[in-house]
Amino acid sequence: MMNVQECSGEKMKTITVMIPCYNEEKGVPKVIKKIPKQELKRLGYKVDVLVVDNNSKDKTTQVAKKAGARVVFEEKQGKGNAIKTGFKSLKKDTKYIVMLDGDDTYRAQEMVRLVEPLDSNFCDVVIGSRLNGKIRKGSMTRFNRAGNWLFSFLVRNFYHGNVTDVCTGYFAWKRPVVNKLAKHLESEGFSVEMEMLTKMAKMNYSIYAVPISYDARAGQSSLSPIGDGSKILYTWAKNLNWKPNGNKRNYNWAKYS
Repeated sequence: MMNVQECSGEKMKTITVMIPCYNEEKGVPKVIKKIPKQELKRLGYKVDVLVVDNNSKDKTTQVAKKAGARVVFEEKQGKGNAIKTGFKSLKKDTKYIVMLDGDDTYRAQEMVRLVEPLDSNFCDVVIGSRLNGKIRKGSMTRFNRAGNWLFSFLVRNFYHGNVTDVCTGYFAWKRPVVNKLAKHLESEGFSVEMEMLTKMAKMNYSIYAVPISYDARAGQSSLSPIGDGSKILYTWAKNLNWKPNGNKRNYNWAKYS
């Protein structure tokens, strides 16, 4: 059966599914396989899968290519660096960007619910909320959950962002948001999610959360709860007085983030 776009002659919209990866040879092929390409096609989307290999030491690039992904390489390690490279590597016709991790903790098949609010023009950005969704046993420690709840509380109350899971790795954006956001990103590591959310709130983008599932990861995590948590909190404080058109500092904030 032909979809609505094919019947009406409308051009299909491109969604780039961006997957930043560091040593994710176990998880990334599962993530790619679970992307609901047929359902998205039925709804009028074509999918471009973009894996950003953040200087992995395993076979992440090889297994990602074998699974059908387009792969770009970022030598300088850090999730923020991988995301910035991914944003620079988007195809010209990309209309929406969905980002999720390559460790198979987020369910790629749930991305349809993140895209719909963008396509219906309900909002500019959607995040997948684990805290309001289904967190599977063994996937998140009590310490990490408490820290995430605190960070989310701080963003809601000081940035007035409609955010319930600041540390999520599941995002969906309209392309113009990414075009503008990419110019302001400085964080190199795991504080990049806090930087993106606080700066998007400062730019008055409409941000909403949808509930998602969260499973135990495949492979080992490179996140340091204490070290990265302190950097995330620092990023929250640093951006309180940030303005999108303000003058840049004479020193590099990225090394602190």
